[in-house]
Amino acid sequence: MDSHLVILKKYYLDKILDGSKPVELRLLKAAFAPFGAIAIGDRLFLKQSSGPVCAVAKVSSFQEFSNLTPHKIAQLKAIYNHLVLGDDEYWKEKSDSKFAVFVWLKNVITIDPIKICKKDWRAWVVLNENQNFGLFKSANIIYKSDSHNIHQKA
Repeated sequence: MDSHLVILKKYYLDKILDGSKPVELRLLKAAFAPFGAIAIGDRLFLKQSSGPVCAVAKVSSFQEFSNLTPHKIAQLKAIYNHLVLGDDEYWKEKSDSKFAVFVWLKNVITIDPIKICKKDWRAWVVLNENQNFGLFKSANIIYKSDSHNIHQKA
């Protein structure tokens, strides 16, 4: 099981937390993470863009696409947009992407905010022992703490 840091705009993070956005989508021009780097059961740390890590989730399923064209992306929008809630501008901006990863989320849990020092532009980071922004230490606290420190969204 791997862990990932997922950076989200506040709007999308809020939709994940309220349960109306069960799928996170990444459309990519190159095969960067999460493409080829995600598995069922992986743990996701959800961070607001320019804000703290404020939730964790698990990957319940995922689907990857490659060799995309604008036409194929339009088809993906028609099939999946009710789950990812992308606005028309998002899909237009991403129409030249070549890869897509749809990530179904489960066990979304809000946590006390954790500020991290992340200075690069990556919007998805596969974490490891050497690069985890202190989240592995915090994760042990999150999962061992009693229910007043965490609450699961219904």
